[in-house]
Amino acid sequence: MSAEAATVTDGTTTTRELLPTATPARTRAALRELVRPHRRTALACLATMVAATAVGLLVQPLLGHMVDLVAGHRPPGDLTLPAVLLVVVALVQGGATALGLSLVSQLGESVLARLRERFVDRALRLPLEQVEKAGTGDLSARVTRDVARVGEAVRSALPELVRSVLAIVLTLVAMAALDWRFLLAALIAVPVQAHTARWYVRNAVPLYARERIATGAQQQQLLDTIAGAGTVRAYRLEEEHTAHVTERSSAAVGMTMRGVELVLRFYNRLHVAEYTGLAAVLVTGFFLVRAGSVSIGTATAAALYFHSLFSPVNSALVLLDDAQTATAALNRLVGVTDGPAGGPAPAGVDSGTDPTDTDTGSAGRNTGSEPSAPDTEPSGAVAVVGVHHAYEPGRPVLRDVHLTLRPGERVALVGPSGAGKTTLAKLIAGVHRPASGSVRLPGTRATGGLSVALVTQETHVFAGPLAADLRLARDTADDDELRAALATVDALDWVEALPDGLATVVGEGGHRLTPAQVQQLALARLVLADPPVAVLDEATAEAGSTGARLLERAAARAIEGRTALVVAHRLTQAAAADRIVVMEDGRIVESGHHDELCAAGGTYASLWQAWSGTRAHADHPPHTNTAPTPKDH
Repeated sequence: MSAEAATVTDGTTTTRELLPTATPARTRAALRELVRPHRRTALACLATMVAATAVGLLVQPLLGHMVDLVAGHRPPGDLTLPAVLLVVVALVQGGATALGLSLVSQLGESVLARLRERFVDRALRLPLEQVEKAGTGDLSARVTRDVARVGEAVRSALPELVRSVLAIVLTLVAMAALDWRFLLAALIAVPVQAHTARWYVRNAVPLYARERIATGAQQQQLLDTIAGAGTVRAYRLEEEHTAHVTERSSAAVGMTMRGVELVLRFYNRLHVAEYTGLAAVLVTGFFLVRAGSVSIGTATAAALYFHSLFSPVNSALVLLDDAQTATAALNRLVGVTDGPAGGPAPAGVDSGTDPTDTDTGSAGRNTGSEPSAPDTEPSGAVAVVGVHHAYEPGRPVLRDVHLTLRPGERVALVGPSGAGKTTLAKLIAGVHRPASGSVRLPGTRATGGLSVALVTQETHVFAGPLAADLRLARDTADDDELRAALATVDALDWVEALPDGLATVVGEGGHRLTPAQVQQLALARLVLADPPVAVLDEATAEAGSTGARLLERAAARAIEGRTALVVAHRLTQAAAADRIVVMEDGRIVESGHHDELCAAGGTYASLWQAWSGTRAHADHPPHTNTAPTPKDH
């Protein structure tokens, strides 16, 4: 992986750390690895293309022979055989070339398909914080534009490049077979062409890499502006965001125009090489014919050979443009595919079964000293041990957090906005890696599957039948199991009322679901996945007042029998939990039952009084819906 850490500034004060880009050496190694399973196809491609090119090289000697026949005043009938042979050569070369190009395309598409699969697999496993630092535009540009560039190169540039390189090599060999001096004359053009190629590659590689970065930055700005259109309009920031889009677009266009200028200068240098080489071959032929070393037909064949090099040489060198663009795109794709194959717990997350108990202790305000760990820890507990975390250096979000969730315990996590609740929840769920400390989870179940599952308020409904959306959690589930999961979260009635029941198409272009129904589907997937540990991060926040109680009941049923951490959007959820953990300024400051914490008069008591709207009877849930606490960011 390239040690280079590309960064861009998004027009404000944010510096984005782009996803990694592979070094050329690593990209070549990755290509060898991708081609290895298709070695036989690759060898068949090479053999067929060599045969097609070699047969095609018989055209020039045949034409030269016809020139000698005419120069020697031979009868017209003598031209019949070489003319027939020219037709045969054309037919054989055409058929072999078609077969070879189809094999090259088959090989390229197979390798590209495998690369796509690997890219999608790794992209889905990228740490969330890495994607957030890079911006979704960088990943989006790689998924769309970079994959398209590589695909276009595989379909058009690769077959033509293979044919051109073979034609160049074999034509030079054929010229040497006519007379070695013709080869020397032809090689006069090589220094100019080689210098042109080196000059182009030296300038094109960094230019196209910068162009890809500029395009990703442009796409990120467009995504940010469109996604936040409502906020942009509300704060009258249209002109500012339009200026940012214009700036990014101008940078991308500027890079493209620099590429066009580079290509034009490239073509000019190629023309100089062509005319220099052709003049050298013609002059050599003149002197050899005058000296009687070769016939006019042989000199003609040599000139035709060199002239036939114009097309493959120009194609090969011109394809450097596509090759450099595709290489820059391929480096960016391999930079992502070189990530971990997925599966193991992230750094700082342990799947051990014997965590150390480092709970914050009894109810009441934490005095700063952690209680000593008990001698034994229940099997299957979740332990957060000395966790520190920060999204940006010098700005800690969590500070020395210790917490134990006992098997089957339902713990509510509350605190003011910005306390670090969501961050702690995501660390336990394995979405983020702690900067230091560890998160210990129960060992893998004998039946396999997830050991911990996260449900947030940002739930996606995939386009397709509702049953397929549910089976994302367990692909072997039959319809009866799907209905049982839906019944657990009180969603079966409205699902069966849909036009096609479980077969109803939902998501984009399908039947629209309400926010509460979307959350019920997420909870049903949790039931189907059946993890021993569940993390609910404000999973009922999008329901609004009318659906709050329904979703709270559904969430309670979904986590029944599991070890659960619930980031409580409504404090009624906290009041019903086995234990409440209160966070403030990245630390756990209180832990205990609802009544104990209310009586302690600390942070939770203040939150409860503010939420319930009354200081009298603060230990009882209110009977009216009130505004929720602000969401933790």
